Amino acid sequence: MPFDWKEFLDLARYLQGRAGAGFTQGASSRCAVGRAYFAAYGVAEDHAEREYGFRRTRGAADHGRLRDCFREQGRDDIAGGLDELRAWRNQCDYDDVVPQLEMMLDWALQSADGVLGQL
Repeated sequence: MPFDWKEFLDLARYLQGRAGAGFTQGASSRCAVGRAYFAAYGVAEDHAEREYGFRRTRGAADHGRLRDCFREQGRDDIAGGLDELRAWRNQCDYDDVVPQLEMMLDWALQSADGVLGQL
């Protein structure tokens, strides 16, 4: 049975504001931003494959290729949402300091909801 990428958005919401034994709220929020991105990315990739003939290579270049695919179809709204989500995910995955992390997470959840709603 195929994975339902929307579950990652539910997981992101679950992680919001949580801390636990051995991890901080910051770590949880960073992970949540990443899950929000991959919820939108996974659903968008499935959609593009079905509707536009997008072909996955399973490589890092697929992320940019997917956004380009949506732009070519006149879906700048989806491409733009994926752009901002990817930028936030990269910040959370690679930067030592992420200013306004909790606000970024709120924006990421809203943006992922927006992308999913447009698909």
